Amino acid sequence: MSKETRSQKSYTWQRFLEGWSLFYENLVGRIGLILLLVFGLMAVCSYIPPLIDPMYHPMTGVDPDVFRSTPPSAAHWLGTDNIGRDLLSQLLTGARIAFLVGISAAFMSIVFGTLIGMIAGYAGRLTDSLLMRFADMIMVMPSLLVVLLLSSLFGQLNIWIIVLLIALFRWPGISRVIRAQTLSLKERPFIDTARVAGASNLRIIFRHILPNVLPMALLYMTFRVTSAIIVEAALAFLGFGDPNTVSWGMMLQWVWKTGHMFQAPYWLLPPGICISLITLAFYMIGRAMEEVLDPRLRKEEQKV
Repeated sequence: MSKETRSQKSYTWQRFLEGWSLFYENLVGRIGLILLLVFGLMAVCSYIPPLIDPMYHPMTGVDPDVFRSTPPSAAHWLGTDNIGRDLLSQLLTGARIAFLVGISAAFMSIVFGTLIGMIAGYAGRLTDSLLMRFADMIMVMPSLLVVLLLSSLFGQLNIWIIVLLIALFRWPGISRVIRAQTLSLKERPFIDTARVAGASNLRIIFRHILPNVLPMALLYMTFRVTSAIIVEAALAFLGFGDPNTVSWGMMLQWVWKTGHMFQAPYWLLPPGICISLITLAFYMIGRAMEEVLDPRLRKEEQKV
């Protein structure tokens, strides 16, 4: 390993430690991280109840002694639904599905948006105009309405189809932000130096521009996670979710469809509260990351 490479890695590690220190000092970021760790623990624990007893399987497990929705008890800490399935195991599984949908859809949308934004900003001219007009067309489309129409045409969608549709409608916003950063970066001296050294356009984009726009892309990813979770919950609640998946939105759909909306608060409140808190956690982490990446926000915070 050359001395220059070691120096670059040391500088990158130092910047990471400085960023983590600023993030940890932010109360909003710490609260968001704690909430996220709680939901992560719930997602991990979702595999445990079916191992204890098949009765606790969130989809197929049924308590043979229960024939209606029952309140919390020693055997069922959050109670059961109308056919005797354990609500706690469903809630834990919902955390796993929320992470799966939110992070997968956000990651895919950020990959699409970052690539298109970098290509548009670096290429300029006709390529830039075509890609940005396409992004504008996608941006003005009512994504939830389009997904609902597709669901009504093709029936209830698989969870991965839902993830893909959410990602395809959520990339234009980040593509515009990345394009603006790329337009600024490509005029910097280090890009001119790379061109003079004979670097190809692909190498310049992925070796020199991508590392500089990646922090902003990761920041927007935290906000995209919240929107993906809410969209999936809305689709499931309206009856267009994956019927083979136990999510928090599906739990709300079941409690509403069976007429227990006001009769069983122990069934209604937990999934609703979890949806609110996990989206709040990602939003708070995003706000804290924004202050780490933008020193001006830290100065305004200090003035206040």
